Amino acid sequence: MSETIELRLKKLIIDALMLDDVTVEEIKDDMPLFGEGLGLDSIDALELAMAIHKEFGVKTSAEDKEAKKHFYSVQTLSAFIRSAQAA
Repeated sequence: MSETIELRLKKLIIDALMLDDVTVEEIKDDMPLFGEGLGLDSIDALELAMAIHKEFGVKTSAEDKEAKKHFYSVQTLSAFIRSAQAA
């Protein structure tokens, strides 16, 4: 069986951002990726956006008003990727 988008995203977050001290199990689907949650910052967001484009073929734009909502958690990111791939 192929990996879920959520699992692939968690691995991508760890690999792309070199979070060697974080495991896939520690990243909960509904956990905020920025601030209080995983603690990512705006530089991480850019890195992650590029990695997502490369891995899933989905582009995000800094001008996109919805981008912040999409990047809230693994759950919101996976929903965004699914809808973008279906479009």
